[in-house]
Formats: sequence, structure tokens, C-alpha cells
Amino acid sequence: MRDHAVSAPKTNAVRLLERLGVPFELRPYEVDPDDLTAESVARKVGLPAEQVFKTLVARGTTSGVCLAVVPGNCELDPKALARSAGDKKIDTVPLREVEALTGYVRGGVTALACKKPYPVYLDETAELFEVISISAGVRGLQVVLAPGDYIRAVGARVAPIAREKS
Repeated sequence: MRDHAVSAPKTNAVRLLERLGVPFELRPYEVDPDDLTAESVARKVGLPAEQVFKTLVARGTTSGVCLAVVPGNCELDPKALARSAGDKKIDTVPLREVEALTGYVRGGVTALACKKPYPVYLDETAELFEVISISAGVRGLQVVLAPGDYIRAVGARVAPIAREKS
């Protein structure tokens, strides 16, 4: 895997992967501010939605802030995340808090080079694929990499934290 998007911006996430020597590919896409869904991004980068993972910011009653990384065709299961984190209750944080906590805007949140080293929980389905896609830290740019490399880069714990959209 190589970086094929030479003209793409170098984000902190990209710099981190380069520093770690992780092989990856960048896939830029056209941003529609009215449709930042993972399904839309998946179509634009040429991958199925279940291979494009979105990073959600959550907060537990005792465990504090964490990042939940789930497939684009699913939603977070807060009870499953709470079990994985050893907490009684976890829910996503209000959108207005996301940038202050992570340094990233909605549609560009990634666990790579996040503002603080929060615990990261990756849905177990990521390991079913040769590569997964995650945000490169800005809207309009995705990183495609092996799930094992992503897990090592962010110190993710793999757990069943997603469910089908209701």
C-alpha cells in the first residue's frame, strides 16, 4: 500500500502513520456538508460501508471519554461499549463538545493523533477485512490501512460495540 494522493494535505494523523512506518493509502473525496454520513463517504472512496469506519466520541459515567470506532453501515451500541469499557453507562457526547475534546470536526474525527490519548474501542468486524478506511483527520480525506496496523497505531481494544441501524 502506498500513498497515492500526493496532493492531499498532510494531517497529524498521516504524519503519525508515517512516523510509525505504517503502510497506508490516502483517498480524497468531495465533501458534501449536508451529507457527512459514512455511507456517503464509502461510495465516494469506492468501498462498502461496512469497511469504512466512523469514529464517535463517547463518555462513560466512571471511565470518562473514549473513542468508539464502528462500521459505516452500523451504529454504536452504547450498552456493549459500556460492557467493554467496564462502565455502567456510556453515551456519545454532544456534537458541540467533539472538537474541543479531540481537536477534530464532525466528519473528520479520528483516533490517530487525537488531542488526548483516549481509550479506543474498535468494533470486532474490522478484523474481517484486509483493509479498512478511517478519517485522516479532515473532511474529504480517508486513510485505508490494515486493521492490525490501525489497532497497533491507536492501541485499540477490539470488541463487539456496533449494532445494525434501527
